[in-house]
Amino acid sequence: MAFAIARTRDEAHLYLDLHPCACGSVETAWDSGLVAVDDGLATRYWGACDDCGRQREYLFGVPERPTMPAGYPTFGGPEPSELLDAGEWLWVADLTAGNVPVDDEAEAHRTLSIATAAVEEVVKFIPPGADEVPDDGFWSQRGREMRAAEPGRFQLDRLLIVRDSFRDLAARHA
Repeated sequence: MAFAIARTRDEAHLYLDLHPCACGSVETAWDSGLVAVDDGLATRYWGACDDCGRQREYLFGVPERPTMPAGYPTFGGPEPSELLDAGEWLWVADLTAGNVPVDDEAEAHRTLSIATAAVEEVVKFIPPGADEVPDDGFWSQRGREMRAAEPGRFQLDRLLIVRDSFRDLAARHA
């Protein structure tokens, strides 16, 4: 059985945050470790929901080559995500950029760095020579809804402008 690959711990934790418990809570103290599966290894995340106590578990594929973190956040290498689609990454960027604190420079820098990295993840879905995210870059309901609402936001030139704007704002708070 193949599992979607979590390229880094940051990507796995973001995925877990976006997939709440059946009770609606995202509060879970996750434990993790490698486990043997039929066709190799997987990374297992498990824990009990802090609100209802329900046991939660996710298995992610292990990348062939580990991505070595270089700063924060590190969601993955040059390949597009298998966990989140392009629309979900843009949703994360929007949500994060909309919550930049005005009274904490360090947290503002951190928040804008996450928004920047999320837009960079959207760009990874665009094949070389293409100018927008192709149809197969959207597989989740949230991702398809994001694209349907504003398809022009997934054009390369617009994404690069947004990414650069977030990056410039983050630098001002560094």
